[in-house]
Amino acid sequence: MQLGVLKETHSGEKRVAISPETIKKYVQKGLDVVIESGAGDAAGFPDHLLKDAGAKIEKDFAKVLSDSDIVLKVHPLSQDRNELKSVKKGGVVLGLYNPFAGVDAHKGVEKTGASIFSMDAIPRISRAQSMDVLSSQSNLAGYRAVIESAEAFGRAFPMMMTAAGTVAPARVLVVGAGVAGLQAVATAKRLGAIVSAFDVRAAAKEQVESLGGKFIEVESDENLETSGGYAKETSDDYKKRQAEKVAKELQRTDIVITTALIPGRPAPRIITKAMVNGMAPGSVILDMAAVAGGNVEGSKADETVETENGVKILGFSNLPSRIAKDTSQLYAKNILNFLNLMIDEGEDKKPQLKINKEDEIIAKTLIAEDGKFVFGQDAK
Repeated sequence: MQLGVLKETHSGEKRVAISPETIKKYVQKGLDVVIESGAGDAAGFPDHLLKDAGAKIEKDFAKVLSDSDIVLKVHPLSQDRNELKSVKKGGVVLGLYNPFAGVDAHKGVEKTGASIFSMDAIPRISRAQSMDVLSSQSNLAGYRAVIESAEAFGRAFPMMMTAAGTVAPARVLVVGAGVAGLQAVATAKRLGAIVSAFDVRAAAKEQVESLGGKFIEVESDENLETSGGYAKETSDDYKKRQAEKVAKELQRTDIVITTALIPGRPAPRIITKAMVNGMAPGSVILDMAAVAGGNVEGSKADETVETENGVKILGFSNLPSRIAKDTSQLYAKNILNFLNLMIDEGEDKKPQLKINKEDEIIAKTLIAEDGKFVFGQDAK
């Protein structure tokens, strides 16, 4: 059985779906690991390191695809170099497919004749925690968001007392206290900032306060958390009271990091232009949801927008790629743990692929079977 790994061609992507550590694990299972030359360069894993770990390096990406029973990627198979047509029929492909976008976003999968699993659809159950790609990537994205914001801010984070005077600590507001938001709270706190956080989920309060942050609470009787732990869309009344609280907090905030996302829907608009105009010149907003429409009015994906009143709005769309070595290692381990559910040792001691659709984790991540889109619907 061959496992193949491709170089990412998506603009700005530095991650790779494998690491030297996971290569060794696959080889121990009896798999042949073949990696497209240069696939790990941007993540700090040059060809010679991958080869030393037990992989074979192949220059022809089409050969990697056509010969591999399992293909690992970060992004979906690329249309640009027609990767879809080279996939081995009956094979398995793993990547981040954002299946909540629907069948129209995945036209072309029927060309593969393969079974495609989307690692960003891993269910949030205890048994799947070691495979939870969204958590592993969001964790480091939250950390990186603070680092990028600090660089753009141009002032110190902690209070500094000197003979020449005292430097006041930066005030940071984190909107959305999920995995990314909580890591942003922790990182900003470690850097010495005064940190506040807001989330529609009441359960987030204890988590924020345990990290030393102040929780901004909006009174509500609504249940604003899904069974999977995600935030729900709020009522108009809640949005009005939320806006009042956030606007008041922004007037004394130096740095804002927004992380609010709703799977399958545009990002909720939380910060309006009027709120931004009420912030002091030199303030920074980093909108982690910019690629999904933005939590902040005026944010643009992969652009830095400077408002008339001197506020910078950063719209990084791929923060995990900006810390590629660590995120690649975690992503590769997530995939290894997932594949452990599907790779068994056969009677001849050789690895065999067994897709058990009775397993909740496998069933919920399967988005295409034998080339047909099946996520959230019956196969047609």
